[in-house]
Amino acid sequence: MNKLVKILLTIGLVGGALFAIIAVLKKNKATAAAKTEIVAQKNSTVSVRVDTIHKSSPDISVVANGNFEPFQELSFSAEKAGRVVNVLVKEGDFVQKGQVLATIRVDQLNVDLQTATANYQNAQTDLTRYENAFRTGGVTQQQLDQARLNLANAKARLQQSNINLGDATIRASISGIINTRKIEPGSVVAPGTPLFDIVNISKLKLKVNVNEAQVAQLAIGKPVKIKASVFPDKSFAGKVSFIAAKADAALNFPVEIDVLSNPGNLLKAGMYGTAEFDFAQQQPIVLVPRAAFIGSVNSNELFIVRNNKAELVQVTSGRVLGNHVEVLEGIQEGELIITSGQINLTNGTDVTIIP
Repeated sequence: MNKLVKILLTIGLVGGALFAIIAVLKKNKATAAAKTEIVAQKNSTVSVRVDTIHKSSPDISVVANGNFEPFQELSFSAEKAGRVVNVLVKEGDFVQKGQVLATIRVDQLNVDLQTATANYQNAQTDLTRYENAFRTGGVTQQQLDQARLNLANAKARLQQSNINLGDATIRASISGIINTRKIEPGSVVAPGTPLFDIVNISKLKLKVNVNEAQVAQLAIGKPVKIKASVFPDKSFAGKVSFIAAKADAALNFPVEIDVLSNPGNLLKAGMYGTAEFDFAQQQPIVLVPRAAFIGSVNSNELFIVRNNKAELVQVTSGRVLGNHVEVLEGIQEGELIITSGQINLTNGTDVTIIP
């Protein structure tokens, strides 16, 4: 009897243990299922970063760097071959337009001029003789016309000889300073040989580059404050004199600024300068990060967050201002615009906002 009781007791204990184990397993399974459901729900959303849309005044101030260049710069070359007889200027001299800089000995040109002069005089004499003879019937009309043609040709050759001889006298075609003298008396030159470099620094210009947002605010004649790196405590007045109609390969627009004040000729061509453009305060506009656009700014498509879902919206973009883009219509202040994670989104996708 005692043995039977022990067997029953043992069976009860084992059954209770099995029941307890089964209960624990069921509970663990339910807990795991709940966690799996939570993870599945989380994985069905896309993590994104957002930015709140607000209006702000765009910063389109321009500080552009460049170099000062002379108002005019010209390199003279020889037009005729010959030996340099005289060099009448030296480097650093100021010369006026038309001033003789050097002369070249051209003996052959002198001979050509003498020959052309003699031929012209003979042609004049011949024409006078033919005209007298024609009145008395001594020559025909054709002979008289030929004499007139000979005189015209002789005159043209005489004029060309004078021009050729004049080319042997090198004259300045602009006023300025002799920056480089490349010949000496006795030098033999050929057509195209460099002779002088002349720079006109009576006025200087500063050449800079500005981007597309900045160039839209510029106009010919706009006042500009100019600074030079070698004179950090001084400012110089200038105005915009040229704006390129086309951007360069880097999408920058070349701009030239005339220097209006240069007291004591402190500024020199080749110095490094900075142009500071002063723009009026801009009206607040809607600006969004450039990265928020799908593909590119030209797509005019953005995602915003509404009710924890990504909503694709069509906008009208305006100016590109650095890393931001002006949006003219399509979104409102206070809305959340998605700036990161758009590649995983379609219209209506559930999203989770992350910092």
